[in-house]
Amino acid sequence: MEKSLSLLRHKKIASKPLLLDLSLPKDRDRFETLVVEGEVRQISDDFEEEQRELFGIRNPSRVYAPGFEEEFKKYYKSLSQEKPLWEHGRWAYFSWRYLAAHILPEEEYRLVRTARNQNLITKEEQEKFYNATIGIAGLSVGSSVAFAIALGGGGKRMKLADMDRLALSNTNRILAGADRLGMLKVEMAARTIYEINPYAELELHPEGLTSENIEAFFEGLDIVVDEIDNLAVKYLIREQAKKRKIAVVMAADNGDNAVVDVERYDLDPQPEFFHGRMGEVSYEMLKGLDKFGIGKMITKHVGPENVTERMQQSLTEMGKTIVSWPQLGGAAMVNGAAVAYCVRKILNRQPLESNRALVSLDEKLVPDYHAPEAVAHRQQISADFARGFGL
Repeated sequence: MEKSLSLLRHKKIASKPLLLDLSLPKDRDRFETLVVEGEVRQISDDFEEEQRELFGIRNPSRVYAPGFEEEFKKYYKSLSQEKPLWEHGRWAYFSWRYLAAHILPEEEYRLVRTARNQNLITKEEQEKFYNATIGIAGLSVGSSVAFAIALGGGGKRMKLADMDRLALSNTNRILAGADRLGMLKVEMAARTIYEINPYAELELHPEGLTSENIEAFFEGLDIVVDEIDNLAVKYLIREQAKKRKIAVVMAADNGDNAVVDVERYDLDPQPEFFHGRMGEVSYEMLKGLDKFGIGKMITKHVGPENVTERMQQSLTEMGKTIVSWPQLGGAAMVNGAAVAYCVRKILNRQPLESNRALVSLDEKLVPDYHAPEAVAHRQQISADFARGFGL
């Protein structure tokens, strides 16, 4: 048993789908080999429904008119008369699932998948969003950002950087389950993105971002999302963004809420890094901080007044009653949606907050949040918290 488990543990499985066109003899042979060797154990073939949706999207005035189904059946029959239906479209083989899915060609697949975005996102906006190259550094909250971008039909090309592996304690906020524990986070995220869009083009950096590879990571980027914990590397990200004149979007979860920061190096040639909230900093200074110094600097950046009461209480209990600072899955999703929104707006050169926005569920949903007593209480505990950090 130990030998069997060891062999399975070390089996390498690609995290990128294989796209096959079964009208081509070489691809058909490859597919048949995969079936014979037991690498394809199930298929997902909803091609008729995909074609029905495509037909409706291309003929919207007919969808609710009498005879639509008959017209579609006639169209679908004509496809089968051209060549066998299994030769139409593409087959995406997901090796990690031992599954092959019958899907439309890329442009038709994208048209159907984003049809319900219209007209909330215009065709022109969707094109810019899809064809952008987006860098995402850090795949805890960053994975929620990546998934939200992919769901919205954005970022065919993404560069993902993270050196960590998925741990069980991560799964309260990362959309991944027990089947991906121990996997590199870049691989974990890539699989989900490819399952959303098999035509995606992803560049993975499992070594994370470093001073050695950051130039290569930024090459060709249109925008970058910063969700890493390392403050010194955050500084390097802003150096590169300023040099290349691209925007940086960052979000931090704060209890159930989000703190979203936007730095428009694409617009302002001389903005202060982190909007000056950390004061005068350098790469070497940030690199040399101890754990307390890092915590103090992060608190300074977020602002003690913005840290929720329970988060404040939790930070003082680290190493005593809890292991690390708490984070919630709902907050990760709020952050993901907010950053994806910012990315889409920036890529389309639309008006957007260029500094900071607080996305607070507490403010919107907690009764009497703005009552004078509640405001005074938050101000008092924030002042006490700031003093505790020497701010």
